[in-house]
Amino acid sequence: MVGPGRPVFVLFGSSIVQYSFSNGGWGAILADVYARKADILLRGYLGWNSRRAVQVVEEVFPKVPCEAFPKIQNTSVIGEPDAAVQPSLVIVNFGGNDSMGSDPSGLGPHVPLPEYVENMRKIATHLKSLSEKTRIIFLTPPPVNQEMFRGSQIGPLLTRLVRTNELLQMYSEACIKLCKEMDIKFIDMFNAIQMRDDWETACFTDGIHLSSEGSKIVVAEIIKVLKNAGWEPSLYWKSMPTEFSEDSPYDFIASDGVKTTNISNLTTHREFQWD
Repeated sequence: MVGPGRPVFVLFGSSIVQYSFSNGGWGAILADVYARKADILLRGYLGWNSRRAVQVVEEVFPKVPCEAFPKIQNTSVIGEPDAAVQPSLVIVNFGGNDSMGSDPSGLGPHVPLPEYVENMRKIATHLKSLSEKTRIIFLTPPPVNQEMFRGSQIGPLLTRLVRTNELLQMYSEACIKLCKEMDIKFIDMFNAIQMRDDWETACFTDGIHLSSEGSKIVVAEIIKVLKNAGWEPSLYWKSMPTEFSEDSPYDFIASDGVKTTNISNLTTHREFQWD
């Protein structure tokens, strides 16, 4: 644990989450956007489905203090002193592996659609119980470029992988229906990715996992949700305080040569200026 205490954002999901700090991924972009504002924690598990996630959700997100979430004295972050530090935001993505075609052996990641919905309900229910200030965003599974995947390095290793956009759309729509029922914010990645004309070639590294271009779409959608959510306190990056942003005589000297200027909110290094 390092201080000062900041709001904690946790990314929880399968490989779309685990890889979100690779190749200009959406997790890395969020970490840059929220530098000095929130800590982005990665809890991504390659190959997982919602069934495995339900098995460990209480371990990943414990209700009581533990080494991962110790007690701290910081009412600005968690609302009350001496409470377990619970996430301010959890972004969840499962469904891509659940939606894969079933195998006659009974092995593999496939989870029937009704069970997938109930698993996601259990995850949402547990996350909601952590804190009144814990906010949730579900990401639906993105589409797939099957031809690109078959030609990728990993494709030949998984000969029984049946992943189609027809199945992905079914699981995506079921996830959205659940979110509306439970009043959970969501991002329809399945359709958002396809809004780009060249999505099949531009948005993936291997036909399944997101490239930097695909990740930019996800980040834009996440920021849009955070900007318009109306949550108190706001989790929109421009509305959040910047750590150690007070003026100091040790700051860089301004162009007038007389006073210093605080540059903690400078964003000129970014390739894209996020709203």
